[in-house]
Amino acid sequence: MFPLKLVVKNAFRRKVRTFLTILSIAIALLAFGLLQTLVNSWYAGANSASSYRLVTRNAISLAFSLPISYKDKISQIDGVQEVTYGDWFGGIYIEEKNFFPNFAVEPRGYLKLYDYLIPPEQSASFLRDRRAALAGCKLRDRFGWKVGDSITLKGTIFPGTWEFMLAGFYQAGVNDIDETQFFFHWDYLNETIRETMPHRADQVDFYLIGVKSPDLATKVSLAVDKTFKNSLAETLTETEKSFQLSFLAMSDAIIKAVQLVSLVVIFIIMAVAANTMIMSVRERTAEYAVFKTLGFGPWPIMVLILGESLIIAMTGCALGIALTIPVKNAIARALSDYLPIFILNTKIFLYYAIASVLVGITAAIIPAWRAAKVPIAEELGRIP
Repeated sequence: MFPLKLVVKNAFRRKVRTFLTILSIAIALLAFGLLQTLVNSWYAGANSASSYRLVTRNAISLAFSLPISYKDKISQIDGVQEVTYGDWFGGIYIEEKNFFPNFAVEPRGYLKLYDYLIPPEQSASFLRDRRAALAGCKLRDRFGWKVGDSITLKGTIFPGTWEFMLAGFYQAGVNDIDETQFFFHWDYLNETIRETMPHRADQVDFYLIGVKSPDLATKVSLAVDKTFKNSLAETLTETEKSFQLSFLAMSDAIIKAVQLVSLVVIFIIMAVAANTMIMSVRERTAEYAVFKTLGFGPWPIMVLILGESLIIAMTGCALGIALTIPVKNAIARALSDYLPIFILNTKIFLYYAIASVLVGITAAIIPAWRAAKVPIAEELGRIP
């Protein structure tokens, strides 16, 4: 009991310095946790992609479209359970800062392939009216929309002013579904294009394919691409996860830089904690000489210093854990338009604890070794 009491008293002897060290550790752990959460959130959509869904696009690029006639041929391929299609619309709501993803889709197949939670009457209303649209609940909360509202989007890829009747809102069936998207009928888009831009009519950006079993994904992908090989619009079919990762690959260098920074943060707190322990031991070398005079060996002295370092590090860990959730929630609200999925993995708290133990031990090694080697006569001679 006495050694523990002594360790705690030594740890908080210099209260201001100890508090600043604890705060530094907490902030560094918080930064580490939030940076890792940011990286995980960036890949959340790809990681949650269903193994039952495939994406077919033009083999050259997404900038090139595919004929709508491909749907029937894809449906006939063995292993295919459902086929739907769509276009990236890219419309603007009121002003450009109000960005959200918006798509023209074939509604019946699309709703079958995704785990959306929609009230039955809203789903029926969406399917019944070609001008109807469906929006995520986060868009409802952001803009204050209500069922029955008239929503106007300014076209960018498809010029003009487009009006929709808001039929309902969807919620995520699982946590990793984006609730900031806006969907409307592809037929509504195509009918207008047929009149204004006939050369762009009956074309889609992508097909979504539901397979009967994940084991058939490779077989179906090869069969789809083989079907349209040497055609005017050859296809590239891949799993939904691979499709999404191809977009994320463009920012791969930035993500790696963020991960590197999160690791550098750990080394910084090691340096901060080590500096604190070195200063503390240097101030008390005469005390350790007295301990040796009373019969304490090198190991008990080293344990005292190690315990002091661990108490400071773990207190910083506890403070970091306490700050993480409220700060994460504040950041999630601020970035909801850009990172709709910002979920904290609770395993990060285990990493906090492991990092704090490593910091506590690493910071104490050199000071403990120096204290254990303190020459008794020399240090006692410095006592006034």
